[in-house]
Amino acid sequence: MSGATSSLLPGAAAGASAIGLYARPTPGFEARVAETLALLQQAVTAHGSGLIQSTSLGAEDMVITDLIARHGLAIPIATLDTGALHEQTLALIPAIEQRYAIKVQVFSPVQEAVIQFVGTNGERAMYESLALRKACCGLRKLEPLARMLNGATAWITGLRREQSANRAEVPFDEDDGQGRRKLNVLAAWSWADVWHYIQAYQVPYNALHDQFMPSIGCAPCTRAIAVGEDFRAGRWWWEDENAKECGLHKSHSNEELNTKKSGAPA
Repeated sequence: MSGATSSLLPGAAAGASAIGLYARPTPGFEARVAETLALLQQAVTAHGSGLIQSTSLGAEDMVITDLIARHGLAIPIATLDTGALHEQTLALIPAIEQRYAIKVQVFSPVQEAVIQFVGTNGERAMYESLALRKACCGLRKLEPLARMLNGATAWITGLRREQSANRAEVPFDEDDGQGRRKLNVLAAWSWADVWHYIQAYQVPYNALHDQFMPSIGCAPCTRAIAVGEDFRAGRWWWEDENAKECGLHKSHSNEELNTKKSGAPA
C-alpha cells in the first residue's frame, strides 16, 4: 500500500516469522503469566456478567483470548469491524471461533454515517487533517465501542507499558472515564513475552505480524516499520507522535498535538 516500507528489522530475513523475530524467554515470564491469569480470575469474581474482553485481534489480545479460553473463564470476547480492516485481521474471527469453540461478538459502525462521511470528505480524509482522522476513528471505532461496552462494568484490553511513550505508565486497573474499570492485564509484559507465549501455546495470530507490522489497525492507517522505528511507528505515521491514539485509549502522559508532519501518503 502507499507509504509502506519493505525495510527489514535487525537480523530479519525475507520470509521471517514474527515468532522467529520476537519470541524470547525472559526472566519472570512464568510469574507474569500467573499474575495475568490471577487478574483475569479476580475480574470474573468482581464483575461477573459485567466483564468483557475488547480485542483488537492483535498479538496481545490473542494471548488474552487464549488465557480466557484455556482456563475456561466466563468472559465474552468482542471486537470491532471498522469496515476498513485488513482481510488478515478479519480472518482471525473465524480462527478464534474454530480454535476455542467460542463466539466472537462483532460490532460495526453505523453504515449510513460512514457513507455520509466518505461522501463528504473522501476515502482519504484521514490523511488531510488530524480532525478528519479522528472523526473517522470516531465513526468506525468509538461509536461501536460504546455499543460494545453498554452495560459493562469492566473491560479487558491488551495495552502494555512498552508499546509507546504515551502508554509507559499504563496501570493494571484504571477508570475509563465512563464509570467502568479498564483492566490492562498485560501491562507489565514485554513484546518478547507476548511472542514467547504465542510460540509456547501455538496461539493464532495476524499474518501481517510476519510482515513487520507489530501494531495493526485499519488498512489505510497501518504500514510496516523499518529498522530503528518505534513499535507504533507504522500507525498514523504522518502524524505527530503524541497524536497517535484513536480515542479508544486516552494518553496517560501527554496532551495530544495537532501538528501534521510531512510524509503523509501522496
